[in-house]
Amino acid sequence: MSFAQVNTRARLGIEAPEVRVEVHISNGLPVFAIVGLPETAVREARDRVRSAIQNTGFEFPPRRITVNLAPADLPKEGGRYDLPIALGILAASAQIDPSALEGLDCYGELALSGDCAGVASLLPALVAGKAHRRGALIPSQNRAEAGLVSDFPIQHAESLAQICAALNGGHPLPRTETARRGRRAQREPDLAEVLGQQQAKRALEIAASGGHHLLMMGPPGCGKSMLAQRFCSLQPELDEHEAMQCASIRSACGLPVDQHNWHQRPLRAPHHTVSAIALAGGGGNPRPGEISLAHNGTLFLDELTEFDRRAIEVLREPLETGQIQISRARRQAVFPARFQLIAAMNPCPGGCESIRACDCSPEQLNRYRNKLSAPILDRIDLQLELARPDRAALMRGRVDEDASSAAVRARVTAARGRQLARQQCLNAHLDAGLLAIHCRLDRDCEQLLQTAADKLRLSARGQHKLLRLARSIADLAAADRIAQAHLAEALLYRQLPDWRR
Repeated sequence: MSFAQVNTRARLGIEAPEVRVEVHISNGLPVFAIVGLPETAVREARDRVRSAIQNTGFEFPPRRITVNLAPADLPKEGGRYDLPIALGILAASAQIDPSALEGLDCYGELALSGDCAGVASLLPALVAGKAHRRGALIPSQNRAEAGLVSDFPIQHAESLAQICAALNGGHPLPRTETARRGRRAQREPDLAEVLGQQQAKRALEIAASGGHHLLMMGPPGCGKSMLAQRFCSLQPELDEHEAMQCASIRSACGLPVDQHNWHQRPLRAPHHTVSAIALAGGGGNPRPGEISLAHNGTLFLDELTEFDRRAIEVLREPLETGQIQISRARRQAVFPARFQLIAAMNPCPGGCESIRACDCSPEQLNRYRNKLSAPILDRIDLQLELARPDRAALMRGRVDEDASSAAVRARVTAARGRQLARQQCLNAHLDAGLLAIHCRLDRDCEQLLQTAADKLRLSARGQHKLLRLARSIADLAAADRIAQAHLAEALLYRQLPDWRR
């Protein structure tokens, strides 16, 4: 009897729990059994592994082979276990050196010829392996994705024969090269291309500086979508930790990661027919949704009132907490969802100029307005009504250099630097304790806030959001304390208090 163990990690959302591939070879009838809650693709590894071993020139042991994928209660799926199973069989039958597999996580699907094929959702597993200080052995097809993980020994190979030769003392396997950080895209949509809408541009700058959510209401063609599409160009690039989070989520969803521009902030703009599960995430084995793909970036919901109300309501928790908890019968998962919501909508179903000049019937307006609940509106920091841009400004087509994305990004970066130095988080993420410390008001500002809260019927959450907004305006002005002018400007962006009444 002989025994060998090879380590790997499971594909399970953005989690990557460790899996031990234990191979036991004993005397008896030639049986090849795989246990440990394998799905169909994992059970089919028996035929792929047998053929790959034989076509590589090794002997497949004609004895009883039991492969245990531990822990037994964790679902196993995909072809990523082919290579660990094959290496475990070869190690247990003394055809390769078992000690060469110590401290190594192995991944790879095997073709019948013995060639290694790439596997999906590999990046979270490599990040987890780095945290546990283990090396990795991957197919060469995954080396571009693996290059995102720096300071981590990752070897790649084309075939099982190449791997076995290296493990038996032959030529060592090549290491993956770390991806170089690319520059911002050469041609991004620029905020200066939007003519007019000065107040909306100012609102975007405030939202970008403090991490606030924004709702724009205006007639069709007034520039709402153009403004939203340029929002990411106003923000600084992701740092290394944030970029790795976003790349891991994309990898877990089976989406490609741009090796050269992976520090760009994500912008997700799902169609209004998206389901609540596609937006929030879910499934039998929960997978991240659109709000997690927008983590550290922007979620743009155009024509907000055309979305299904159930889909809109699932945003309540992540808008507040920055994460979404998915509970299913088989298991529960928590996915990151710290995004900025930029939403756009028309004042009414008929696309009138404003909510004060609407000729829709009361029944139409009620159905339209009831798509957005009061709790959702209460969670949106800036609520702005846009008018059609001045026709003369459109004809002139003059570009305002102070409103270019580069100029605004410089101001936003400076404001964010002040926030991080002061409180180690953006203003939108201040909790109640930090809010009392960093958003103190003098007597005049307290009186203004009280008057506004009574007149606009602001909830406690609404008042806190108003304070955070005023703090961001003060940071843009490089002010140490919130002044009356900052609080008054923040009140300008709560323009839709009576929209649902």
